[in-house]
Amino acid sequence: MSQTHTMVSFPATTETISLALEANSSEAIQILYQVLEDPSSSPEALRVKEQAITNLCERLTEEKRGEDLRTLLTKLRPFFSLIPKAKTAKIVRGIIDALAKIPGTTHLQITLCKEMVAWTRAEKRTFLRQRVEARLAALLMENKEYVEALALLTTLVKEVRRLDDKLLLVDIDLLESKLHFSLRNLPKAKAALTAARTAANAIYVPPAQQGTIDLQSGILHAEEKDYKTGYSYFFEAFESFNALGDSRAVFSLKYMLLCKIMVSQADDVAGIISSKAGLQYVGPDLDAMKAVADAHSKRSLKLFENALRDYKAQLEDDPIVHRHLSSLYDTLLEQNLCRLIEPFSRVEIAHIAELIGLPVDHVEKKLSQMILDKKFAGILDQGAGCLIIFEDPKADAIYSATLDTIANMEKVVDSLYVRSAKIMA
Repeated sequence: MSQTHTMVSFPATTETISLALEANSSEAIQILYQVLEDPSSSPEALRVKEQAITNLCERLTEEKRGEDLRTLLTKLRPFFSLIPKAKTAKIVRGIIDALAKIPGTTHLQITLCKEMVAWTRAEKRTFLRQRVEARLAALLMENKEYVEALALLTTLVKEVRRLDDKLLLVDIDLLESKLHFSLRNLPKAKAALTAARTAANAIYVPPAQQGTIDLQSGILHAEEKDYKTGYSYFFEAFESFNALGDSRAVFSLKYMLLCKIMVSQADDVAGIISSKAGLQYVGPDLDAMKAVADAHSKRSLKLFENALRDYKAQLEDDPIVHRHLSSLYDTLLEQNLCRLIEPFSRVEIAHIAELIGLPVDHVEKKLSQMILDKKFAGILDQGAGCLIIFEDPKADAIYSATLDTIANMEKVVDSLYVRSAKIMA
Protein backbone atom coordinates (compact mmCIF):
# COMPACT_ATOMS: atom_id res chain seq x y z
CA MET A 1 0.00 0.00 0.00
CA SER A 2 2.80 2.39 0.99
CA GLN A 3 4.63 1.69 -2.34
CA THR A 4 1.62 2.88 -4.38
CA HIS A 5 1.48 6.02 -2.24
CA THR A 6 5.10 6.90 -2.99
CA MET A 7 4.28 6.70 -6.71
CA VAL A 8 1.13 8.82 -6.43
CA SER A 9 1.60 12.52 -5.79
CA PHE A 10 -0.81 14.18 -3.36
CA PRO A 11 -1.63 17.79 -4.21
CA ALA A 12 -2.35 20.44 -1.56
CA THR A 13 -6.15 20.10 -1.54
CA THR A 14 -8.78 19.57 1.17
CA GLU A 15 -9.52 16.14 -0.37
CA THR A 16 -5.95 15.04 0.34
CA ILE A 17 -6.24 16.22 3.96
CA SER A 18 -9.48 14.20 4.33
CA LEU A 19 -7.69 11.17 2.86
CA ALA A 20 -4.82 11.59 5.37
CA LEU A 21 -7.27 11.80 8.28
CA GLU A 22 -8.82 8.48 7.28
CA ALA A 23 -5.49 6.68 6.70
CA ASN A 24 -3.50 4.91 9.41
CA SER A 25 -0.75 6.85 11.17
CA SER A 26 2.32 5.97 9.05
CA GLU A 27 0.43 6.37 5.71
CA ALA A 28 -1.09 9.67 6.90
CA ILE A 29 2.39 11.00 7.73
CA GLN A 30 3.62 10.08 4.18
CA ILE A 31 0.61 11.77 2.54
CA LEU A 32 1.01 14.94 4.64
CA TYR A 33 4.74 15.19 3.83
CA GLN A 34 3.85 15.01 0.10
CA VAL A 35 1.23 17.77 0.52
CA LEU A 36 3.99 20.00 1.90
CA GLU A 37 6.20 19.21 -1.11
CA ASP A 38 3.50 20.47 -3.55
CA PRO A 39 5.12 23.46 -5.35
CA SER A 40 1.80 25.35 -5.60
CA SER A 41 1.70 28.63 -3.65
CA SER A 42 -1.91 29.74 -4.28
CA PRO A 43 -3.81 31.06 -1.22
CA GLU A 44 -5.89 27.83 -1.12
CA ALA A 45 -2.74 25.64 -1.31
CA LEU A 46 -1.06 27.64 1.48
CA ARG A 47 -4.14 27.27 3.69
CA VAL A 48 -4.20 23.48 3.08
CA LYS A 49 -0.48 23.24 3.85
CA GLU A 50 -1.03 25.02 7.18
CA GLN A 51 -3.68 22.42 8.04
CA ALA A 52 -1.31 19.65 6.91
CA ILE A 53 1.40 20.99 9.26
CA THR A 54 -1.03 20.94 12.23
CA ASN A 55 -2.12 17.37 11.45
CA LEU A 56 1.45 16.23 10.86
CA CYS A 57 2.55 17.65 14.24
CA GLU A 58 -0.24 15.74 15.99
CA ARG A 59 0.67 12.46 14.23
CA LEU A 60 4.42 12.81 14.90
CA THR A 61 3.73 13.66 18.57
CA GLU A 62 1.50 10.57 18.95
CA GLU A 63 4.28 8.43 17.44
CA LYS A 64 6.86 10.18 19.72
CA ARG A 65 9.04 11.06 16.70
CA GLY A 66 10.84 14.08 18.21
CA GLU A 67 13.73 14.14 15.72
CA ASP A 68 11.23 14.25 12.81
CA LEU A 69 9.54 17.31 14.35
CA ARG A 70 12.92 19.01 14.50
CA THR A 71 13.72 18.25 10.83
CA LEU A 72 10.18 19.33 9.85
CA LEU A 73 10.86 22.82 11.19
CA THR A 74 14.02 23.03 9.07
CA LYS A 75 12.18 21.77 5.93
CA LEU A 76 9.45 24.40 6.39
CA ARG A 77 11.81 27.41 6.19
CA PRO A 78 11.17 28.09 2.46
CA PHE A 79 7.40 27.84 3.18
CA PHE A 80 7.70 30.48 5.94
CA SER A 81 8.83 33.08 3.39
CA LEU A 82 5.42 32.68 1.60
CA ILE A 83 3.15 33.23 4.62
CA PRO A 84 2.69 36.19 7.03
CA LYS A 85 5.17 36.50 9.94
CA ALA A 86 2.41 36.08 12.56
CA LYS A 87 1.40 32.71 11.05
CA THR A 88 5.07 31.65 10.95
CA ALA A 89 5.39 32.48 14.66
CA LYS A 90 2.25 30.46 15.44
CA ILE A 91 3.50 27.39 13.49
CA VAL A 92 7.00 27.53 15.01
CA ARG A 93 5.65 27.79 18.55
CA GLY A 94 3.13 25.01 17.78
CA ILE A 95 5.92 22.63 16.68
CA ILE A 96 8.06 23.49 19.75
CA ASP A 97 4.99 22.86 21.99
CA ALA A 98 4.35 19.54 20.20
CA LEU A 99 7.95 18.45 20.85
CA ALA A 100 7.57 19.42 24.54
CA LYS A 101 4.69 16.89 24.85
CA ILE A 102 7.11 14.03 24.09
CA PRO A 103 8.81 12.97 27.37
CA GLY A 104 12.61 13.03 27.64
CA THR A 105 13.18 15.52 24.80
CA THR A 106 14.59 18.46 26.83
CA HIS A 107 18.02 18.35 25.10
CA LEU A 108 16.34 18.07 21.69
CA GLN A 109 14.11 21.07 22.51
CA ILE A 110 17.18 23.12 23.55
CA THR A 111 18.95 22.25 20.27
CA LEU A 112 15.81 23.09 18.24
CA CYS A 113 15.38 26.46 20.01
CA LYS A 114 19.04 27.36 19.44
CA GLU A 115 18.69 26.53 15.72
CA MET A 116 15.51 28.64 15.48
CA VAL A 117 17.15 31.57 17.29
CA ALA A 118 20.02 31.50 14.75
CA TRP A 119 17.52 31.37 11.84
CA THR A 120 15.28 34.16 13.19
CA ARG A 121 18.35 36.34 13.79
CA ALA A 122 19.49 35.81 10.18
CA GLU A 123 15.94 36.48 8.89
CA LYS A 124 15.58 39.55 11.18
CA ARG A 125 12.36 38.19 12.75
CA THR A 126 12.70 39.94 16.13
CA PHE A 127 9.19 39.19 17.45
CA LEU A 128 9.59 35.41 16.97
CA ARG A 129 13.25 35.36 18.11
CA GLN A 130 12.42 36.95 21.46
CA ARG A 131 9.70 34.38 22.15
CA VAL A 132 11.93 31.44 21.17
CA GLU A 133 14.73 32.86 23.35
CA ALA A 134 12.32 33.10 26.32
CA ARG A 135 11.38 29.44 25.73
CA LEU A 136 15.08 28.51 25.47
CA ALA A 137 15.82 30.25 28.80
CA ALA A 138 12.99 28.27 30.46
CA LEU A 139 14.39 25.00 29.08
CA LEU A 140 17.94 25.85 30.20
CA MET A 141 16.62 26.60 33.69
CA GLU A 142 14.73 23.29 33.73
CA ASN A 143 18.00 21.61 32.73
CA LYS A 144 19.78 23.40 35.63
CA GLU A 145 22.02 25.38 33.22
CA TYR A 146 21.47 28.51 35.31
CA VAL A 147 24.46 30.63 34.18
CA GLU A 148 23.57 30.35 30.49
CA ALA A 149 19.87 30.97 31.21
CA LEU A 150 20.65 34.08 33.28
CA ALA A 151 22.96 35.52 30.59
CA LEU A 152 20.25 34.99 27.95
CA LEU A 153 17.49 36.53 30.13
CA THR A 154 19.58 39.58 31.10
CA THR A 155 20.04 40.67 27.47
CA LEU A 156 16.47 39.71 26.57
CA VAL A 157 14.92 41.79 29.40
CA LYS A 158 16.76 44.95 28.26
CA GLU A 159 15.67 44.42 24.65
CA VAL A 160 12.00 43.74 25.47
CA ARG A 161 11.81 46.69 27.93
CA ARG A 162 12.99 48.97 25.13
CA LEU A 163 10.25 47.64 22.83
CA ASP A 164 7.68 47.79 25.69
CA ASP A 165 6.16 44.37 24.80
CA LYS A 166 4.27 43.99 28.11
CA LEU A 167 2.95 40.43 27.63
CA LEU A 168 6.39 39.01 26.82
CA LEU A 169 7.89 41.14 29.60
CA VAL A 170 5.59 39.44 32.16
CA ASP A 171 6.82 36.04 30.91
CA ILE A 172 10.49 37.00 31.08
CA ASP A 173 10.26 38.70 34.50
CA LEU A 174 8.53 35.60 35.88
CA LEU A 175 11.27 33.39 34.45
CA GLU A 176 13.91 35.65 35.96
CA SER A 177 12.19 35.46 39.36
CA LYS A 178 12.14 31.62 39.21
CA LEU A 179 15.78 31.58 38.12
CA HIS A 180 16.97 33.83 40.97
CA PHE A 181 14.92 31.75 43.42
CA SER A 182 16.67 28.59 42.17
CA LEU A 183 20.00 30.38 42.72
CA ARG A 184 18.86 31.28 46.30
CA ASN A 185 18.93 35.02 45.55
CA LEU A 186 15.66 36.03 47.25
CA PRO A 187 15.93 39.86 46.91
CA LYS A 188 16.42 39.62 43.12
CA ALA A 189 13.64 37.01 42.82
CA LYS A 190 11.25 39.42 44.61
CA ALA A 191 12.36 42.38 42.47
CA ALA A 192 11.75 40.39 39.24
CA LEU A 193 8.31 39.29 40.50
CA THR A 194 7.39 42.92 41.33
CA ALA A 195 8.42 43.89 37.77
CA ALA A 196 6.20 41.10 36.39
CA ARG A 197 3.25 42.34 38.48
CA THR A 198 3.80 45.95 37.33
CA ALA A 199 3.82 44.88 33.66
CA ALA A 200 0.77 42.62 34.23
CA ASN A 201 -1.24 45.49 35.77
CA ALA A 202 -0.99 47.48 32.54
CA ILE A 203 -2.49 44.77 30.28
CA TYR A 204 -4.98 41.89 30.19
CA VAL A 205 -3.18 38.82 31.49
CA PRO A 206 -4.55 35.35 30.57
CA PRO A 207 -5.77 33.34 33.63
CA ALA A 208 -2.94 30.77 33.29
CA GLN A 209 -0.36 33.56 33.40
CA GLN A 210 -2.06 35.19 36.41
CA GLY A 211 -2.05 31.79 38.15
CA THR A 212 1.70 31.50 37.51
CA ILE A 213 2.29 34.96 39.05
CA ASP A 214 0.23 34.00 42.14
CA LEU A 215 2.05 30.66 42.47
CA GLN A 216 5.46 32.37 42.37
CA SER A 217 4.23 35.01 44.88
CA GLY A 218 3.12 32.24 47.24
CA ILE A 219 6.49 30.46 46.94
CA LEU A 220 8.43 33.65 47.78
CA HIS A 221 6.18 34.53 50.75
CA ALA A 222 6.48 30.98 52.10
CA GLU A 223 10.28 31.25 51.74
CA GLU A 224 10.14 34.33 54.01
CA LYS A 225 8.08 32.31 56.54
CA ASP A 226 4.98 34.43 55.83
CA TYR A 227 2.81 31.33 55.45
CA LYS A 228 -0.58 33.06 55.84
CA THR A 229 0.02 35.39 52.88
CA GLY A 230 1.60 32.48 50.98
CA TYR A 231 -1.54 30.40 51.57
CA SER A 232 -3.81 33.10 50.09
CA TYR A 233 -1.63 33.36 46.97
CA PHE A 234 -1.56 29.56 46.54
CA PHE A 235 -5.36 29.58 46.90
CA GLU A 236 -5.65 32.21 44.11
CA ALA A 237 -3.32 30.15 41.89
CA PHE A 238 -5.33 26.98 42.64
CA GLU A 239 -8.59 28.73 41.65
CA SER A 240 -7.07 29.82 38.31
CA PHE A 241 -5.50 26.45 37.46
CA ASN A 242 -8.53 24.46 38.65
CA ALA A 243 -10.87 26.44 36.36
CA LEU A 244 -8.51 25.82 33.40
CA GLY A 245 -7.94 22.13 34.19
CA ASP A 246 -4.20 22.92 34.41
CA SER A 247 -1.97 20.18 35.90
CA ARG A 248 -0.33 22.78 38.19
CA ALA A 249 -3.54 22.95 40.27
CA VAL A 250 -2.41 19.93 42.31
CA PHE A 251 0.91 21.68 43.16
CA SER A 252 -0.93 24.83 44.29
CA LEU A 253 -3.16 22.67 46.50
CA LYS A 254 -0.13 20.79 47.85
CA TYR A 255 1.59 24.09 48.80
CA MET A 256 -1.65 25.33 50.40
CA LEU A 257 -1.58 22.25 52.66
CA LEU A 258 2.13 22.84 53.37
CA CYS A 259 1.34 26.39 54.59
CA LYS A 260 -1.37 25.03 56.91
CA ILE A 261 1.09 22.51 58.39
CA MET A 262 3.81 25.18 58.84
CA VAL A 263 1.46 27.46 60.86
CA SER A 264 0.51 24.47 63.10
CA GLN A 265 -2.98 24.15 61.60
CA ALA A 266 -2.41 20.55 60.50
CA ASP A 267 -5.95 19.63 61.58
CA ASP A 268 -7.34 21.70 58.66
CA VAL A 269 -5.52 19.54 56.08
CA ALA A 270 -8.02 16.64 56.11
CA GLY A 271 -10.91 19.12 55.67
CA ILE A 272 -9.30 20.76 52.62
CA ILE A 273 -8.54 17.38 51.01
CA SER A 274 -12.11 16.14 51.54
CA SER A 275 -13.65 19.37 50.13
CA LYS A 276 -15.28 19.33 46.69
CA ALA A 277 -12.22 20.93 45.03
CA GLY A 278 -9.74 18.74 46.92
CA LEU A 279 -11.43 15.43 46.01
CA GLN A 280 -10.68 16.04 42.29
CA TYR A 281 -6.95 15.86 43.01
CA VAL A 282 -6.75 12.92 45.41
CA GLY A 283 -3.51 11.09 44.72
CA PRO A 284 0.05 10.56 46.03
CA ASP A 285 0.77 14.32 46.34
CA LEU A 286 -2.15 14.94 48.71
CA ASP A 287 -1.60 11.61 50.52
CA ALA A 288 1.98 12.73 51.23
CA MET A 289 0.82 16.03 52.78
CA LYS A 290 -1.86 14.20 54.82
CA ALA A 291 0.81 11.84 56.22
CA VAL A 292 3.00 14.83 57.21
CA ALA A 293 -0.02 16.59 58.79
CA ASP A 294 -0.82 13.45 60.85
CA ALA A 295 2.80 13.22 62.04
CA HIS A 296 2.78 16.92 62.97
CA SER A 297 -0.54 16.66 64.84
CA LYS A 298 0.76 13.68 66.86
CA ARG A 299 4.22 15.32 67.25
CA SER A 300 5.67 11.97 66.14
CA LEU A 301 9.12 11.91 64.57
CA LYS A 302 8.67 8.24 63.67
CA LEU A 303 5.54 8.99 61.59
CA PHE A 304 7.31 12.01 60.07
CA GLU A 305 10.27 9.89 58.94
CA ASN A 306 7.90 7.22 57.61
CA ALA A 307 6.11 9.86 55.53
CA LEU A 308 9.43 11.15 54.13
CA ARG A 309 10.45 7.59 53.23
CA ASP A 310 7.10 6.45 51.76
CA TYR A 311 6.52 9.64 49.73
CA LYS A 312 10.11 10.48 48.74
CA ALA A 313 9.14 11.63 45.21
CA GLN A 314 6.40 13.97 46.49
CA LEU A 315 8.32 15.41 49.48
CA GLU A 316 12.11 15.04 49.18
CA ASP A 317 12.27 15.53 45.39
CA ASP A 318 10.06 18.65 45.43
CA PRO A 319 12.62 21.39 46.32
CA ILE A 320 9.98 23.78 47.73
CA VAL A 321 8.34 21.21 50.03
CA HIS A 322 11.70 19.70 51.02
CA ARG A 323 13.10 23.07 52.12
CA HIS A 324 10.19 23.76 54.50
CA LEU A 325 9.84 20.21 55.80
CA SER A 326 13.50 20.04 56.80
CA SER A 327 12.97 23.10 59.08
CA LEU A 328 9.72 21.54 60.37
CA TYR A 329 11.58 18.28 61.13
CA ASP A 330 14.24 20.21 63.08
CA THR A 331 11.60 22.05 65.13
CA LEU A 332 9.76 18.79 65.85
CA LEU A 333 13.01 17.07 66.86
CA GLU A 334 13.97 19.95 69.20
CA GLN A 335 10.53 19.98 70.85
CA ASN A 336 10.68 16.21 71.42
CA LEU A 337 14.24 16.34 72.84
CA CYS A 338 13.41 19.25 75.21
CA ARG A 339 10.40 17.33 76.51
CA LEU A 340 12.48 14.16 77.08
CA ILE A 341 15.44 15.78 78.89
CA GLU A 342 13.24 18.03 81.10
CA PRO A 343 13.00 15.61 84.10
CA PHE A 344 16.78 14.89 84.20
CA SER A 345 19.86 16.67 85.48
CA ARG A 346 22.17 13.93 84.09
CA VAL A 347 21.13 11.33 81.53
CA GLU A 348 22.80 8.88 79.15
CA ILE A 349 22.59 9.94 75.46
CA ALA A 350 21.86 6.30 74.53
CA HIS A 351 18.77 6.41 76.79
CA ILE A 352 17.44 9.57 75.07
CA ALA A 353 18.12 7.99 71.66
CA GLU A 354 16.17 4.91 72.73
CA LEU A 355 13.23 7.01 73.97
CA ILE A 356 13.06 9.07 70.77
CA GLY A 357 13.80 6.12 68.45
CA LEU A 358 16.75 7.66 66.58
CA PRO A 359 20.47 6.71 66.17
CA VAL A 360 22.76 7.81 69.05
CA ASP A 361 25.17 9.84 66.85
CA HIS A 362 22.21 11.70 65.30
CA VAL A 363 20.82 12.61 68.76
CA GLU A 364 24.29 13.59 70.08
CA LYS A 365 24.87 15.92 67.12
CA LYS A 366 21.46 17.56 67.58
CA LEU A 367 21.95 18.03 71.34
CA SER A 368 25.33 19.72 70.82
CA GLN A 369 23.73 22.03 68.24
CA MET A 370 20.89 22.88 70.67
CA ILE A 371 23.43 23.68 73.45
CA LEU A 372 25.33 26.02 71.10
CA ASP A 373 22.02 27.65 70.04
CA LYS A 374 21.24 28.16 73.79
CA LYS A 375 18.01 26.12 73.57
CA PHE A 376 18.95 24.77 77.02
CA ALA A 377 21.95 25.03 79.38
CA GLY A 378 24.18 21.97 79.60
CA ILE A 379 27.26 20.08 78.42
CA LEU A 380 27.94 16.75 76.71
CA ASP A 381 30.29 14.44 78.62
CA GLN A 382 31.41 12.32 75.66
CA GLY A 383 33.75 10.18 77.77
CA ALA A 384 30.85 8.94 79.89
CA GLY A 385 28.32 9.27 77.01
CA CYS A 386 26.15 11.52 79.16
CA LEU A 387 24.30 14.79 78.88
CA ILE A 388 24.58 17.03 81.95
CA ILE A 389 21.78 19.61 82.21
CA PHE A 390 22.21 22.77 84.31
CA GLU A 391 19.50 24.76 86.01
CA ASP A 392 18.59 27.85 83.98
CA PRO A 393 20.89 30.54 85.41
CA LYS A 394 18.88 33.32 87.02
CA ALA A 395 19.92 36.71 85.66
CA ASP A 396 21.22 38.87 88.51
CA ALA A 397 19.43 42.24 88.54
CA ILE A 398 22.53 44.03 89.91
CA TYR A 399 24.31 43.85 86.52
CA SER A 400 21.57 45.58 84.54
CA ALA A 401 21.16 48.17 87.34
CA THR A 402 24.93 48.90 87.23
CA LEU A 403 24.83 49.37 83.44
CA ASP A 404 21.91 51.81 83.80
CA THR A 405 23.84 53.80 86.48
CA ILE A 406 26.96 54.02 84.26
CA ALA A 407 24.83 55.18 81.29
CA ASN A 408 23.23 57.92 83.42
CA MET A 409 26.63 59.07 84.76
CA GLU A 410 27.89 59.31 81.16
CA LYS A 411 25.00 61.67 80.30
CA VAL A 412 25.80 63.86 83.36
CA VAL A 413 29.51 64.06 82.50
CA ASP A 414 28.69 64.93 78.85
CA SER A 415 26.32 67.75 79.86
CA LEU A 416 28.90 69.14 82.39
CA TYR A 417 31.55 69.09 79.66
CA VAL A 418 29.27 71.09 77.31
CA ARG A 419 28.57 73.69 80.08
CA SER A 420 32.24 74.09 81.00
CA ALA A 421 33.13 74.56 77.30
CA LYS A 422 30.56 77.39 77.12
CA ILE A 423 31.95 79.09 80.29
CA MET A 424 35.54 78.81 79.00
CA ALA A 425 34.45 80.38 75.70
